[in-house]
Amino acid sequence: MENRSIWALHGLTGYFIAVALLLGILAFLSTNAIQVQATTAQQSYEVKDPLGIKKFGPHLENEKHIVVHGEPVAGDTLHKYQFTK
Repeated sequence: MENRSIWALHGLTGYFIAVALLLGILAFLSTNAIQVQATTAQQSYEVKDPLGIKKFGPHLENEKHIVVHGEPVAGDTLHKYQFTK
């Protein structure tokens, strides 16, 4: 007969490993989110040529009208914002 106790050592060990892993992921994502928020809070932006912004057009096309005063945050390479220091 097998021991199928819910409180068996291998069951608790696996549970604690899973919980520790999830808490580690949560801590990593939370600290990165706080860092990105703190960095972007220091940035300002301006809209260049607002009458040239089109209502319909290619994806991310209107981003060339935005000038961000600061540096890209968290390795952002997707957006076409113009960054100034």
